Amino acid sequence: MSGNQDFKSASSVYDFTAKSIKGDEVPLSNYKGHVLLIVNVASKCGLTATNYRELNELYDKYAESKGLRILAFPCNQFGKQEPGGSDEICSFAERRKVKFDMFEKIDVNGDNAHPLWKYLKEEQGGLMGSFIKWNFTKFIVDKEGKVVERHGPKVEPSKLAVHLEKYF
Repeated sequence: MSGNQDFKSASSVYDFTAKSIKGDEVPLSNYKGHVLLIVNVASKCGLTATNYRELNELYDKYAESKGLRILAFPCNQFGKQEPGGSDEICSFAERRKVKFDMFEKIDVNGDNAHPLWKYLKEEQGGLMGSFIKWNFTKFIVDKEGKVVERHGPKVEPSKLAVHLEKYF
């Protein structure tokens, strides 16, 4: 499913593509058989330091042993906390020794929201509606590509280990 197709006809996250931070089209079907943690990120948020550190720790703990894949989507919709372009975001990620997969900056809310994020919100609406409230909203996707859990920005990635382990 291309970036502009109707998210409502999708049966799993594998029906979508997204552009990597380097600009390559990535079919999410490449991630079949892996538990995914999909998160909207920002480099200038009060939650940034903890989230990037703990996402790295989760990746180190589970990527090789359990096949966890983390898909990070920069977004500038919350307090303009991701103002840079792909090069700046890459530099930021490199300084933090990010090993997980970074994608191009997208919108997660509104008419121009990436279709994957429309689908994630449709599958796991939040307590106050399906919109994303802030940076570092996290979705867990099982090995079949189904969106199984949603966690808010204040849930630190380290607290997700017990949740992720249910799906490995």
